[in-house]
Amino acid sequence: MVLWRLAFLLLLVTLVLPARPALAAETRPWEEIVAAAKGQRVHFNAWGGDEKINAYIAWAGERVAALYGIELVQVKLSDTADAVSRVLAEKTAGRDSGGSIDLVWINGENFAAMKANGLLHGPWVERAPNFTLVDVAGKPTTVMDFSVPTDGLEAPWGMAQLTMMVDTAYVDTPPKTAAALLDWAQANPGRFAYPQPPDFLGTTFLKQLLAMTIATSAALSDPLDEAAARSVTAPLWAYLDTLHPHLWSDGRAFPKDAGALRRLLGDGEISFAFDFNPARASAAIEAGELPDTVRTFVFDGGTIGNTHFVAVPFNAAAREGAMVVADFLMSPEAQIRKQDPRGWGDFTVLDVAALPEADRAAFAALPLGVATLSPEELGPVLPEPHPSWVAWLEAEWERRYSAGR
Repeated sequence: MVLWRLAFLLLLVTLVLPARPALAAETRPWEEIVAAAKGQRVHFNAWGGDEKINAYIAWAGERVAALYGIELVQVKLSDTADAVSRVLAEKTAGRDSGGSIDLVWINGENFAAMKANGLLHGPWVERAPNFTLVDVAGKPTTVMDFSVPTDGLEAPWGMAQLTMMVDTAYVDTPPKTAAALLDWAQANPGRFAYPQPPDFLGTTFLKQLLAMTIATSAALSDPLDEAAARSVTAPLWAYLDTLHPHLWSDGRAFPKDAGALRRLLGDGEISFAFDFNPARASAAIEAGELPDTVRTFVFDGGTIGNTHFVAVPFNAAAREGAMVVADFLMSPEAQIRKQDPRGWGDFTVLDVAALPEADRAAFAALPLGVATLSPEELGPVLPEPHPSWVAWLEAEWERRYSAGR
């Protein structure tokens, strides 16, 4: 599966279509776009693996129906690459309008591939009224996606940062460096695990370890050069070679995904888990999935973080409706609802300090949750590597650790 994904993305960016900018800039007044959106049905292709997120999208559908007369239909994906391949198939078939996807939840390698091949509508995002509320200066990943400029082709939707969970019933002082984590795992065999790449969270853990073991992170912001990558990643593989025999199941099996990792923590089989949502631990404690002894921490020097976005394919049938939905998703109303840990708990892209007093108060009133770190406690965000690193890391991990297990 990893090798197929790597081949697909390489094909996208090198062979299928000539690299070129987006089809056309959006120039219409926003009021005209809103008027055209009324009555449209927007097919929103979004990962469907979390019921809280699905419920949030359903709520957003109710709101855009009431505010703009738009019908929002979630098409639940297991992998965003499926949506990318569908838009690509329509492009190569000459279907330049009436496309099957109107809005897609996207970032990273999938955005880079779509941008490079002119598969996105725009630029348009800077015309959206609520984009003026986004904290572009304080959260530079809202306009720089895995080191690739967004150029107005995708609208920021939420912030994510790798956050560690620890059950304090078993661990007094959590390890906050790569060396300390390895020492702890060796002293406590079977009590640590991470999801198997290409699961998104498993790959993120690889990137985190890479950032913690590399001599300089500058190389990670450039497109991958395989010869250089093998040298740069040598400390990572050496680290994992040492760590794996001390993992849960002796490193012969790995949890499938974040949910499986949390279940191991909740069942007391392991002492640590992690997630890309800083509020996930609190929500899981509230739901009875994790014991109330679980707390969160981050590694010294920061953890990997990014922004996730929504984008409009170049041939969207309900282009106007998609842009209006994306603008609503950036609104204070939608962002406050999304950051509420009783719902999704996804951190906002907005500059909260610059919002009107009522919106600032609403954000301030949101409960952080018993195990949720404040933005200040989360510390610095480490930038994502260039998207070309992702599939290579996953394929190299599979080559080294998956065969023969």
